[in-house]
Amino acid sequence: MTGRNLLGEPPPTLLPAQPAIAQLVADGTDPVEIATRHPSASMAWATLAERAMDGGRTIEAYAYARTGYHRGLDALRRNGWKGFGPVPWSHEPNRGFLRCVGVLAKATAAIAEVDEAQRCAELLRECDPEAAQLLL
Repeated sequence: MTGRNLLGEPPPTLLPAQPAIAQLVADGTDPVEIATRHPSASMAWATLAERAMDGGRTIEAYAYARTGYHRGLDALRRNGWKGFGPVPWSHEPNRGFLRCVGVLAKATAAIAEVDEAQRCAELLRECDPEAAQLLL
């Protein structure tokens, strides 16, 4: 028999919806403006990080992703996350954090910070294997 967690897995952490931020994103508001008005919004940092990575600006992507990652960790902890357990991709408000982790994994790999890239990839897989498949 393989090792099985007899205590079970904690329930999924679901970040609260942020309708004002979702509306700004839907309206096509510049993510710089969203991050300026709502600096805790990981979605804005994720968008900035992805654009920077796509544009070959790896260090800029790293900085944006790191900011969104930390803001997302703060939000997850405020909502009961203990540093482990599911953070489902299917729940839209979780996606900003998960996207930041994905960019952080790619950016750290690009600057040869291999241990950190592996930690980020593993965190993403632990949060949600679907997110890892989509983002890595």
